[in-house]
Amino acid sequence: MIPQQEQPKQPREPYAITFGESMGLLIAPSAKGIEYAHGLELSFGGAETNVAIGLARLGIRAGWFGKLGNDPIGRSIITRVRGEGVDVSRAAQDGERPTGLMLREQISGRASVYYYRKLSAMSAMQPSELDEAYVAGASMLHVTGITPALSASCKETVFEAVRIARRNGVKVCFDPNLRLKLWSLEDARETLLALAEQADYFLPGMDELMLLYETEDAEQVMDRLRQLDAASVVKGSRTETLLLEKGQLTRIPCFPVERVTDAVGAGDGFCAGFIAGLLKGHSTAEAVRLGNLVGSLVVQAEGDWEGLPTWSQAESVLLDKRHVER
Repeated sequence: MIPQQEQPKQPREPYAITFGESMGLLIAPSAKGIEYAHGLELSFGGAETNVAIGLARLGIRAGWFGKLGNDPIGRSIITRVRGEGVDVSRAAQDGERPTGLMLREQISGRASVYYYRKLSAMSAMQPSELDEAYVAGASMLHVTGITPALSASCKETVFEAVRIARRNGVKVCFDPNLRLKLWSLEDARETLLALAEQADYFLPGMDELMLLYETEDAEQVMDRLRQLDAASVVKGSRTETLLLEKGQLTRIPCFPVERVTDAVGAGDGFCAGFIAGLLKGHSTAEAVRLGNLVGSLVVQAEGDWEGLPTWSQAESVLLDKRHVER
């Protein structure tokens, strides 16, 4: 019998996965406060599902998983995220705990969010529920600082997912997404800085860094970032994004925004654009530029994820193609 020659391994198709809590979202319309609204619009939101939808629209294979209640809101979230082209095959539904809920209002241009997520289905997630082969098969794992704030078991699950990724050569992208309504700054600082040390890409805002590093001196912040192995991308400025990679600082201009309609979701849009750029083979600086573009488009539309662009829409702006109205 002639032995068969071993077939060369095919390159892995770029594939990004993320996990965390997605919640039902009730929005007060027409810039009214919730207490004065006669009705609330139902949608859904969550940093990780926002990123996954953004990636799928940009042409990247994307997967999201988490735990939802086996209730109408949980079922609708799975249906709608799947409808955006995101793999939700590892998402679970809990028959005993509910899907989390958040209410949002925007008054005088300022958004306020109220969470109802204590004892939610996602808060009970355990490290044992991770599908190691699923995480190991990705090109990029994206995690945020929101999930470890939900419970001790969620915190353990995030660290275990990062360990699985690193053990299998999967790149780790980490957005701290500091939420002081969910935990104390002291608890957040310890956890988020530990995750930053394990990431390949660290995507904080300067305001978050000043809180985490306990300084208002931007130069001291940058010195602390230079101690990390990760490529650090400091986002959130209206004029530029800072990229610190291998000790070299690059300033990347933001795209002009005609009008900010809804600033919620801009950071998630940036993350989606940045990860998509990396997985499309762009340099880190080019990926930051794509992240800047996606973030600028998101803030010009209402909703957490509704304004995320498709790849053709993003590409037309990058290539400065003129729009033909009719």
